[in-house]
Amino acid sequence: IIDVEYFNEVVVGAYNRGIAEEELPADIYTARSIIPAGTGALRDFSYIAPEIPLFNPDNCVGCMECVTECPDTAILGKVVPESKLEEELNKIQDPVKREHIRRQFAKTTKYYEVPKKKGIEPGLFMIAVDPTKCKGCAECVSACGDHNALQMIKKTGENLKRYREVFEFYTKLPETPKEYIQEKVLADMMLAGKSLLYVGGAGSCMGCGEATAIRMMLAATGFVYGPENIGIVAATGCNTVYSSTYPYNPFRVPWINSLFENAPAVAIGIRARWDQMGWQHKRLWVIGGDGAMYDIGFQSLSRMLASGMDIKVLVLDTQVYSNTGGQSSTSSYLGQDTKLSAYGKEIKGKSERRKELAQIVMMHPDVFVAQTTPAHINHFYRSILSANEFQGPAVVIVYTTCQPEHGVGDDMAMQQAKLAVESRAFPLLIYDPRKGETIKERLSLQGNPALKDDWYVHPKTGEVIDFIYFARTEGRFAKHFDKDGNPDEMLLQAQEDRLKNWRLLQELAGLR
Repeated sequence: IIDVEYFNEVVVGAYNRGIAEEELPADIYTARSIIPAGTGALRDFSYIAPEIPLFNPDNCVGCMECVTECPDTAILGKVVPESKLEEELNKIQDPVKREHIRRQFAKTTKYYEVPKKKGIEPGLFMIAVDPTKCKGCAECVSACGDHNALQMIKKTGENLKRYREVFEFYTKLPETPKEYIQEKVLADMMLAGKSLLYVGGAGSCMGCGEATAIRMMLAATGFVYGPENIGIVAATGCNTVYSSTYPYNPFRVPWINSLFENAPAVAIGIRARWDQMGWQHKRLWVIGGDGAMYDIGFQSLSRMLASGMDIKVLVLDTQVYSNTGGQSSTSSYLGQDTKLSAYGKEIKGKSERRKELAQIVMMHPDVFVAQTTPAHINHFYRSILSANEFQGPAVVIVYTTCQPEHGVGDDMAMQQAKLAVESRAFPLLIYDPRKGETIKERLSLQGNPALKDDWYVHPKTGEVIDFIYFARTEGRFAKHFDKDGNPDEMLLQAQEDRLKNWRLLQELAGLR
């Protein structure tokens, strides 16, 4: 179909040098706009941010949260047996370089002490930052939190050289041996090469919540089924723009883009053909945002669910049309200030209540449904693993922070997703038809705080974490507060809407 070596050297090379328009010839490869897998790996973002994360191995516990939450595959982890590490280090002639790289490895309880007690050679844990992929969002630092194993530092010509040397060393090391990957610790999946199916180099915003969700879905699916058994149908939206801006493709799996109103219909055709070919084992995922699944594409989604076909759907829920400039969708919250529901004198933001896609999908027969966030790592991975195991349609709706449209900082995706759950703005749920005959048996709200209460109360501060508390932290609701911080009537209505939704879920789950 395409000469990959030619494409990577000539086409990507011309774009990297900024001469594509002047010197790149029109030929059969460029004319068809086909992009080979993983060309995003060749893109260099090292020039776009003034800061880069610095790893402090003395404080690292190997939790893998920074690796998991990075939207750009710019921070990666690896475990190396102690003797193998010494063997590789001894190949480095320069003693200064050798000792600098040696200092990038942590002696953690998880990967060193525990294997040692089991009679397995102890492993050293490495966090490697790829300076060509890091956009400087600092999401990894936020994810690390109180461990303080990461901090942002200013980039210089000298330290960038060191980062490149360390990352080159990382890439030459063998894969993490299976004995160090604890399958019960789901975050460990990204230690496996078969899980790293989103290579970075995508043009998403700094800290993008969508990109993290896509990476995590592919990690969980790839870990179990392998990259050769996955296909993606992507509905037009942010996800297709930042992951197919010619000639850069972050996906290492087959990927096709269709109109944002009919991706599930395209998937029906692919699934039917795959099944004809005896490829029932292959996992087919549809990816789309608010418009693709809540709005114009909802009918196509509903038809796909009614078909009973073995197709999985990842809904990237940003509560707004992120790709086309921040217009409201049926996923937007009551009172939300957007391009098509602007806050004004007469109308105070969006006047319609949010559509709850999870409940609607639950009413389709024999469909697996999950509502989750990348910040709730175990819940997210369990949702993806269960969706893949389910023999039939499955829909995983994911809260994906959109920094510019939500009005939050580049490093806030994980924190805001957690707060959305704690405040009942976006409750976690799993609805599994295999669990019983009744909705109560099938629906689980495990993972939400204070399951039987209206609101979660912060145990240390005593603050009630309600929807208004959440709204105070985001620019999209800022105009609903007066100069003294008091919420207006519209925001109080939005809070009541969220409470009613939470109580309905409690009732369905048998908690009320």
